[in-house]
Amino acid sequence: MTDRRPASFVASERDRTCPFDPSPDLLRMREEGGPRRLCVFHPVRGEIEAVVLTRYSDVRAAFADERLVTGTGIDPALPRTLYNHPGFLPAYSGPDHARLRRMLTGSFTVRRVERLRPAIETMVSDHLDAMADHGPVVDLVEMFALPIPSLAICELLDVPYGTRSMFQRCSQVIMDGTADADRLVAASAELNAAMADIVTRNRATPGNGVLGTVVREHGAELTDDELIGFATTLLIGGHETTATMLALSVLALLREPDQLASLRDDPTVEGTAVEELLRHLAIPAPLLRTAVADIDLNGTTIAAGEHVLLSPLTANRDPGLVPERPDDLDLRRRPVAQLSFGFGVHQCLGQQLARLELRIALPALLRRFPTLGLAVPESSLRFRQGSTVYGVEALPVTW
Repeated sequence: MTDRRPASFVASERDRTCPFDPSPDLLRMREEGGPRRLCVFHPVRGEIEAVVLTRYSDVRAAFADERLVTGTGIDPALPRTLYNHPGFLPAYSGPDHARLRRMLTGSFTVRRVERLRPAIETMVSDHLDAMADHGPVVDLVEMFALPIPSLAICELLDVPYGTRSMFQRCSQVIMDGTADADRLVAASAELNAAMADIVTRNRATPGNGVLGTVVREHGAELTDDELIGFATTLLIGGHETTATMLALSVLALLREPDQLASLRDDPTVEGTAVEELLRHLAIPAPLLRTAVADIDLNGTTIAAGEHVLLSPLTANRDPGLVPERPDDLDLRRRPVAQLSFGFGVHQCLGQQLARLELRIALPALLRRFPTLGLAVPESSLRFRQGSTVYGVEALPVTW
């Protein structure tokens, strides 16, 4: 039987008294034994019926089960958007997904990403200088959290940084689950047109970025449309989520002065700190899967055609994963196999780049401005509602 709650019930819903914690409804579902069939609102699909998974064991098992797919390909009868575009990896499953993903994997290894460290360190230093020159008060999202990942992904893709304002504007529309169809199609078309020019340039003279590498090694296997889909997927995924994570991490640390001091003053904490922040904040919206066969998932029967909604937020706080104080932020906690980047064949391709940016940017910010603090009451902050990633819209800070 389906629990027909109001459509405002969302699997990523946060506790209204704390922007970092799961809602009481989600916690109750996890504590009462796991999967529930609910009528929910999903940022991309709208109101749907779905099996909602909140326990760590269930969410991880669902990620690993290739019979639960993210998409079944491109539908030419539907408008061309990011989510319905050749080359958009989450739209594919099985052999089609494997074919496309293998062409990109080599560009996102730890070794390849580590080559960007000097460039990212320079980007961070330059933006901290700009903040200091501006003086307090500044919006940390606008002056730091958003530009750093934008520059980094432009560097990796060999995309002109001058296009950043356009792709930031378009990506905000695309990632906004409340945007109407006309705005979504228009933003996708504008972004695709810009990417088409970059693909044409790389076809003629492959550059040193990801697109140039893919063209040199697999150009004959790919259409221009697929290359455009690759580029827009990586461009949006590579800056939007990391920017959100940077800003939300700073807010979380400002609420926990002892944890902030630990990261600021002890370089040995940097690695565990990033993993703990990723676990604790879990910014992705609920991840939708569709069963292509009847499945037994840890004792729950899911029929072919049913939707399944995975909540990394509650899974990462499950006592089965973190037995001691799972709801606390502890930057010295031994890293666990958190699910903020997913798991299995659809695990986030750019996760090593995100980790590198966070490990460089967060300590540098806290050390440059050791008295950093909010410039407004926390109650006045606005958080993204209905977006495919959770975060704060603006973060005014002072020092």
